[in-house]
Amino acid sequence: MSRRSVFSVLAGAGLLAAGASACGSAEPPAPEQAGPGGRFGAEWESHARTYMAWPAQEAVWGPYLGDVRADIAGLARAIAEYEQVVMLARDDQRDAAQRACGNGVEVIPLAVDDLWARDTIPVFVEQAGKVVGVDLNFSGWGNKQPHDNDGPLGQKLLSRYQIPRYQAPFVSEGGALETDGQGTLLVTESSIVNDNRNPGKSRDQLEAELKQTLGIEKVIWFAGVRGEDITDAHIDCLVRYVAPGIVLLDTAFPGSPADSWSRSGDQARQVLAQATDARGRKLEVIDLPQPDPDRITGEGDEFVSSYANFYIANGAVFLPEFGDRRADDRAQGILRDHFPGRDVVPVPIDDIAAGGGGIHCATHDQPGTPIR
Repeated sequence: MSRRSVFSVLAGAGLLAAGASACGSAEPPAPEQAGPGGRFGAEWESHARTYMAWPAQEAVWGPYLGDVRADIAGLARAIAEYEQVVMLARDDQRDAAQRACGNGVEVIPLAVDDLWARDTIPVFVEQAGKVVGVDLNFSGWGNKQPHDNDGPLGQKLLSRYQIPRYQAPFVSEGGALETDGQGTLLVTESSIVNDNRNPGKSRDQLEAELKQTLGIEKVIWFAGVRGEDITDAHIDCLVRYVAPGIVLLDTAFPGSPADSWSRSGDQARQVLAQATDARGRKLEVIDLPQPDPDRITGEGDEFVSSYANFYIANGAVFLPEFGDRRADDRAQGILRDHFPGRDVVPVPIDDIAAGGGGIHCATHDQPGTPIR
């Protein structure tokens, strides 16, 4: 599967919805309190734990489900070497998930629909010395997929861990938001200024709500790509912070024909060249080149081969390896240069990537003192 072919699988299974779905409207209720403000921390800061979700539905993954679960289990085991990993699984799938993940991963019974924990679990902000979960009102990426379990997942998870919950006044997903931890937020317009999530809201209005809700001072907007993948082009496959003032930019393999994704990267480069962050700094932009599409081990001409979808954990950075040895080594070297105090751990994820995502999409960090 690929960014586009995942739509075919969902449509064939009757899992795509047009407009509002039976699972609920994309527009959330108005909040009853002011935003939590506080500070939206960077991913390289200390984590209490990593959350992941066990892919549940054969209707979504079909014959790939077993392979995808193997990828998820392998990723969970790798991260568990560095920090606590909590895997969410349907009750009737919990034992199988535990066997696959091993004793180093905690598997808890909490009903999920799919593996994309980055998007279905709330983001966290620090407020007055405490962690607050910001529920982004997950809507199946603008009602493209039913979300009977993933929609209310945030409220249930926060309740289980007794973390205060704030309901955002907009619809978004964690993969749509990238921060330096110092007041700057990177976002694609396609993934949030979009009537499939926030009908009738302008970019200015959404920017004000993002600032209030997440304690952000500066939003840098990129055009993104509308309607060609299920996320409407999340930022976490395009531009990622590695330190305040320094970003990695996903770049197409040299000689690849121009398409929506390469043009999105070109537009992002132009934005970054002119942008300053919340502290007034110009941004240093470092290319993170994709692998040779003729050398990758994943299937499909449109295989999602972005190294930018890496995950920063306590003591390690996890990034995909795609089978192009030269490109894999180059990407690992770039990450080592910017995270000298962390191990750089390559993980094969061909089946996750074939479904339109990556390592970052499948993980979600909770800030705080490490728990072991």
